[in-house]
Amino acid sequence: MMGLADMMHLTPQHPCDPDWLLSAVDRTRRDVTEGLDARRRVLLGQFLTPASVAVFMAGMFESRKPLLRVLDPGAGIGSLSAAFVAAMCRGPRRPEVIALTAYEIDPVLIGHLRATLDLCRAVSEKAGIRFEGRLVPEDFLEVGSGTLTGHLFTARADERFDCAILNPPYRKIRTESRERKFLRAIGVETSNLYTGFLAVATQLLTPGGEMVAITPRSFCNGPYFERFRRFFLRHMRFRAVHLFDARDRAFADDDVLQENVVFRAERTTETGSGVIVSSSLGPEDPNLRVRTISHDYLVRSDDRHAFIHIVPDDDGDAMRQRMGKLEASLTELGLSVSTGRVVDFRAKDLLRAEAGRNTVPLIYPCHLRLGFVEWPNGRARKPNALALGPCADDLLVPAGHYVLVKRFSAKEEPRRVVAAVYDPARVPGDRAAFENHLNYYHLGGAGLPATVAKGLAAFLNSTFVDSCFRQFSGHTQVNATDLRSLRYPAWDELVALGRRIGKDFPSQSEVDRIVEEVVLHA
Repeated sequence: MMGLADMMHLTPQHPCDPDWLLSAVDRTRRDVTEGLDARRRVLLGQFLTPASVAVFMAGMFESRKPLLRVLDPGAGIGSLSAAFVAAMCRGPRRPEVIALTAYEIDPVLIGHLRATLDLCRAVSEKAGIRFEGRLVPEDFLEVGSGTLTGHLFTARADERFDCAILNPPYRKIRTESRERKFLRAIGVETSNLYTGFLAVATQLLTPGGEMVAITPRSFCNGPYFERFRRFFLRHMRFRAVHLFDARDRAFADDDVLQENVVFRAERTTETGSGVIVSSSLGPEDPNLRVRTISHDYLVRSDDRHAFIHIVPDDDGDAMRQRMGKLEASLTELGLSVSTGRVVDFRAKDLLRAEAGRNTVPLIYPCHLRLGFVEWPNGRARKPNALALGPCADDLLVPAGHYVLVKRFSAKEEPRRVVAAVYDPARVPGDRAAFENHLNYYHLGGAGLPATVAKGLAAFLNSTFVDSCFRQFSGHTQVNATDLRSLRYPAWDELVALGRRIGKDFPSQSEVDRIVEEVVLHA
């Protein structure tokens, strides 16, 4: 296998142009990816950036200063650095100097990264650009937070950047981890490395500085990333957002099915003229769908949770407008949605495989089937009952009609929101227990009227709700906060919907037809 270091010793006849640079680096990326230990990659959260994605990202920058100070944290072998240099060398208004700082802590990758920076220098010089590359083999969060708090006394303690290009590592970080300590020092609370990297890079940008990043879309909604969203939006404004429609295209070599978003944001509080929202099948698809929206349409100023709504086409926009015109919020309906109270590993002594004396039905996601709760479920290995006793009292709800929604939908499921009616006529007992992987709708802690429950389940199971939900949720988790953010039909419309649901739940097409007819008035 020929690495980048070997290429530096090729004959002078090699082209040494941007295309050659990108090809050389991507060849090495593929070879390195095959050789990386899978467990180590998970530990470090490594997913090296393919050339097609890197080129797409580098093309989003608009800065044309004569001196560009560039940050590439978690640089890997330098794919993003190479793409940035290639983009600048091809541009009509080339910078005079590119001063690029790349962070990488993996010793397996550092040698490749150093060779990439050497190639970047050669290609830049051929294009008439002076290149200054600096490789920092240290933890970006530690060095970055130390720079920002003044605890790092170096000659570069006041260093700031005009451009940051990131494919940050993706890994959850524990509450008491050293990474969380570094982030708290700069006033950031977040539960994943990728948002931690975004936060530190944000603070290291100059006013007006640009950030282009590819990340999971999960930060756009939900309670886990709410504090990060608020932090980010205090300092940054989105200028462009892009979605890849096919989950398996961006990181095809790594078998990554995560839904990703590519964005360009500016270090400013000015909303600007608008946000370019686009989508394509993959990074090399020439058929982009593009529209421009206001920043307030992307992130509503009155949304206390600061959800980020990415709507790349007019059809999705029409869906969002129809959702906004629905009659009621959950609070206005007098309804609530909560997370199931039974965390099974904390209640192990109370779990029972089968119902018996002094037990109540215990409902897991596996009990949701075709719009209703089917209990017991002999096909699954989950317990079917919870033993009664003093420790169980706080885990129970009174018998009644509830609407249950899976908190995690499988990737192969056609809908993100999967709802079912808990009908006490189908599940015997005067009380019930809902496991923590379920959300449940209730009326002051008790059940709903039967027709309202059926109508609500039909609405939630509609393609309309699924399409609207996907505009702000890029992952398979459905939080109670997400469900509270939706608009809902009026009470009488829920009743009318419920009256159209019999003993068996209708097909998907029939549910959609009924919702269109009763609620959306199509």
